[in-house]
Amino acid sequence: MLTPYEFGTPLGRRVDDLRHTRLTNWLHAGVPAATVAEWAGDSVPVLLTAYARCIDGQLDDLKRRIERAGKLSDPAAARG
Repeated sequence: MLTPYEFGTPLGRRVDDLRHTRLTNWLHAGVPAATVAEWAGDSVPVLLTAYARCIDGQLDDLKRRIERAGKLSDPAAARG
């Protein structure tokens, strides 16, 4: 943990940049938000407030993963 003085220095800014990059990369890689939040020591709502854009665009990948598992039903058929 950095002291307030250390956090205000270029080193402190670099640590925050590295943390942001790490969390962004995990979310872009498809690590579930709940897992990333736990690893980061944040709640899911706090994490998603800052990083929601990182999970946007993953729907097609998620559908492919579900289809490979053989568990994707047609949403249109479910509505009847």
